[in-house]
Amino acid sequence: MKTLARHLIAELYGCPSDRLNDLSAIRSLMLESAELVGATVLRHAFHPFEPDGVSGVVVIAESHLSIHTWPGRGYAAIDIFTCGGLDPRPGCEHLATGLNARSSRLQEILRGLPEELSEHDLLLPKDVQVITSMAPALPVTASS
Repeated sequence: MKTLARHLIAELYGCPSDRLNDLSAIRSLMLESAELVGATVLRHAFHPFEPDGVSGVVVIAESHLSIHTWPGRGYAAIDIFTCGGLDPRPGCEHLATGLNARSSRLQEILRGLPEELSEHDLLLPKDVQVITSMAPALPVTASS
């Protein structure tokens, strides 16, 4: 089994606070997003915060989707991590549209073993530019 996966980190700006505080709508959008990327949903959990905000995760057979909202700031942070050749971008687009984001910032990380990262041409859309540099592992030191 290959380790090759895609991790989309999205930040949504200018979202109406009522949308970012609506736990039911956020749950529905997240589950719909999982379906749009072709994922198999295993479990999900969502939690409302006081005075506002929602955090949630959808565990999928192919990894996970998560969201954290700050309604007072009009901001949502989203992660969609997929393996098995699934494209996380339709799910992110669905969330941005459903939360009425005025703008967004996306980062996509190709995840996996170094020898498999060279296979990225088979996994990524043509408009994604891969920038990869490998750093040596940090040394593990014993604490005294």
